[in-house]
This record gives sequence, C-alpha cells and structure tokens, in this order.
Amino acid sequence: MPMITVQYATPQANNALRPAIAAAVSNLTSAILKKDPAVTAINVEEGNPATWFIAGRTLVRHRQAAFWIDVRVTDGTNTREEKAAFVAAMFAAMQELLGPLHNECYVHVDEVRGDAYGYGGLTQNERYFAGKLKADVKNAA
Repeated sequence: MPMITVQYATPQANNALRPAIAAAVSNLTSAILKKDPAVTAINVEEGNPATWFIAGRTLVRHRQAAFWIDVRVTDGTNTREEKAAFVAAMFAAMQELLGPLHNECYVHVDEVRGDAYGYGGLTQNERYFAGKLKADVKNAA
C-alpha cells in the first residue's frame, strides 16, 4: 500500500533506468519493509543534472548522480531497524543502478497515521477494522 516517489538525476541520460529503479524499489520495499507489491505504487521521475544542486553546485559539476526516495507507509508498521536497513539497502541499490552517487542522497520513510492515509477509497484504519471484524465473525462461527 505504500506510495513511493523516486526522483533521480545522472550525468548521462539512460531511459532503461526507470523500470530497473521501480523494480529495485519494489523488491526492497517488499523484502525489508514487508509491503505487498500488489498494492505498492511507484512514480519514478528523472531530473535534470543541470538543475539538481548540492552545496551550490550542479550534479554536472559534481560528476555524480543523486536520488531522493519518499516512501509513505502507515505509522507503526515498521521497526527502527527495518527502516535503517531499508535506507542502507536503497542507497546500495541506487549506487549500483546510477553509478557514483553524491553522498547527499536521501531516503525518507514517511509514517502516516492510519486514519489519514489509504487507497481505493478506504483509509488504512478502515481496512484494518474491516479485516478484524471479518476475522472475529469467522472465529465466532
């Protein structure tokens, strides 16, 4: 159920990167954060290295790639250790895909309250309570 936004820029344009980045992000989100790939949405955006600034200089001048990943998940569904492992694994995966990275690349795991986040017209809390009610009815039968 996470909605993930990936922004990246590399010194050399490469159209094959988008599907590879989406696959890597989906795989790591599933393996480490234990999110279902069937309900994971990922938007991959390529930025212009001439307009991506770090410390007042463009990536073109740094001669490095950079990325920003914003993952929205329901609050309390992941441990501190899982989030730390995810950040480390994403940096390694992006370095493999994009080449030399500037150190100022970011992964943000944004934990959102279950009553303020959802998909398909239902909040995560409503999904949770509907599932719990279904389980209670099944157990009572």
